[in-house]
Amino acid sequence: MSDNRSQRRRVGESSESGIYNERILILVFASMNWDIRTLCQTASVNRKLRAVARRILWRELCVYRAPQMITALTDGSPSGRIGGGWQAMAKLMFFCNGCQSTRHFQVRESASGHFVKTSRFSKTSGRSFLVKKCRSDLLYVSDPCEHPTGSDDLGLFRGVFWGFMKSRTRASLIRRRVELEEGAKCPFCRARVWSMTAARLIPKSAARRLGSMETGLEYFVCVNGHLYGACWLVPLSSDEGEEKDGDDEDEDEAEDSSEEADQRFDGGCYFRRGNQIVINGCLNYGLTS
Repeated sequence: MSDNRSQRRRVGESSESGIYNERILILVFASMNWDIRTLCQTASVNRKLRAVARRILWRELCVYRAPQMITALTDGSPSGRIGGGWQAMAKLMFFCNGCQSTRHFQVRESASGHFVKTSRFSKTSGRSFLVKKCRSDLLYVSDPCEHPTGSDDLGLFRGVFWGFMKSRTRASLIRRRVELEEGAKCPFCRARVWSMTAARLIPKSAARRLGSMETGLEYFVCVNGHLYGACWLVPLSSDEGEEKDGDDEDEDEAEDSSEEADQRFDGGCYFRRGNQIVINGCLNYGLTS
């Protein structure tokens, strides 16, 4: 009798260890092309699976969906750590964080956060968000997610720095003694943030890149190097759309088409290339901080 109980217990323990085995989980999610909805659901089952997701699954998802960008952000070591953690990185890649009024940017109604169907992150666009003396920093920024408001469209964008702790942007914030925003936290990692408007570190090229007025945007950078912001998008004529960004260097424009295409995230279909994603619906549990 006791032998039967011991045998059943061993079988149960073996089955449980298989469920939480990292190699098995990686193989399962790889077979599903790292479907974001399934991973969110898995991470919400219990604490053990949530811990496995934090330790390895979010990282594997990011590497699988955007290998070139992650390799650049981790200095060629995508198996290592990343500022703010891999869960925050996954959320930044796949989630538009919404918008509410701040002291420098007012909206009539708050915009809710949601998963995006398509994202494109570009280091060429990122250079437009850096003042001239900080152009050596590496920053990836997404195209704005458009939110109709009845008049001008609200554009919401997000980005991430490589090596933010050693960046010139952070050094400028520290040197200028810019205070962290009271009551504001990064929507991706919950760290405290600086207002780049308050720091006067928003170049004119950022508005031109976004298709916005110079006074119609604001963005923040958190202590972990995550960037998020909002702007008012104005309709562009064909002449304005063809105008070259005056603050961008020629070599940036030359690499723009190929580099931006490499970082395109298409949620309209299942994975086709190593850096495409699948995003459907508005499921956000498992990614929240």
